[in-house]
Amino acid sequence: MADFKYEITKEIGVLSETPSGWRKELNLVSWNGGEPKFDLRDWAPEHEKWARVLPCQKKNQRNLSLCSRKNYKCIAFNPHVIK
Repeated sequence: MADFKYEITKEIGVLSETPSGWRKELNLVSWNGGEPKFDLRDWAPEHEKWARVLPCQKKNQRNLSLCSRKNYKCIAFNPHVIK
């Protein structure tokens, strides 16, 4: 398995959290030294582990919309994409 280097350059918002502490987060992340990109995924409590990039569920739509409005006015959230 390849090693991945990452840097969370900006924590934008937490959409949800599990009882075990894993959080669904929207962040700006630089992977392997690349330009930071918007990244939506589950993270372990100390950001030491992560899960695959996640599709956004309806229950997280409002939180994602609020995070984006608060931090980046340029984010357009299309609710028609979510089923």
